[in-house]
Amino acid sequence: MGSNDSPSLPALATNPKFIFFTDFDGTITQQDSNDFMTDTLGFGPALRKKGNESVLFGHRDFRDSFSEMLDSISTPFDQCIETLLKNITLDPGFKEFFHWAKEINMPIVILSGGMEPVIRALLAHFLGKEEADSLQIVSNQVAVRPGKQSLNEEGGWMITYHDDSGFGHDKSLEIRPYANLPADQRPVLFYAGDGVSDLSAAKETDLLFAKAGKDLITYCEKENVPFTTFHDFTEILAVVKDIVAGKVTVKEAAVGRK
Repeated sequence: MGSNDSPSLPALATNPKFIFFTDFDGTITQQDSNDFMTDTLGFGPALRKKGNESVLFGHRDFRDSFSEMLDSISTPFDQCIETLLKNITLDPGFKEFFHWAKEINMPIVILSGGMEPVIRALLAHFLGKEEADSLQIVSNQVAVRPGKQSLNEEGGWMITYHDDSGFGHDKSLEIRPYANLPADQRPVLFYAGDGVSDLSAAKETDLLFAKAGKDLITYCEKENVPFTTFHDFTEILAVVKDIVAGKVTVKEAAVGRK
């Protein structure tokens, strides 16, 4: 591939025929770490759900709603991580999917509306540090709140966004350069997600996996975006294996709500 040395397209480094982009929270994990922190350490589930609905129906930017959620959490950052490591669990099929993807040279790129230090800590816990470090993660960061000395003090941390978009991290901007490659250089692109932070990515890949029972399905049906549903990564693995083997096309796999 002609562009495989481009620093802006790191997933092309090994000349893959397939790239798998994925959300993290509630997709690779069974729970959303930010929702969990908000519900248990912040202003609670009722206000969080209200904020999510306003984003889903276009009344508000994700960025503003998400900042409000996280600002309601005053627990020191290291204690937040500790709480998450005890309560967040990995999707039951992800580990097998991760190892199979490595075997067939299919990069997994995590595009998250959450915070990279949280994701790194959880992945190291689930997969081991070496495996976790091998994954490309494009996400938001964490900074010491103005007037505070450390992340690890009461009210000491805040999210810093990846870009200036209304999403805070517009995932489509990461995928689009791959999607726009010439046909003879362009890998098949997959995306898996579940919620409002995935709205910008939903139209960008060849096949979208939307988590059953979650907000992303509502959006896809409203906007006529082709998709297939999944409950966990064992289902994604089965579909992607069939596509890689040439048994089914991405178009045929986009069967909608199952």
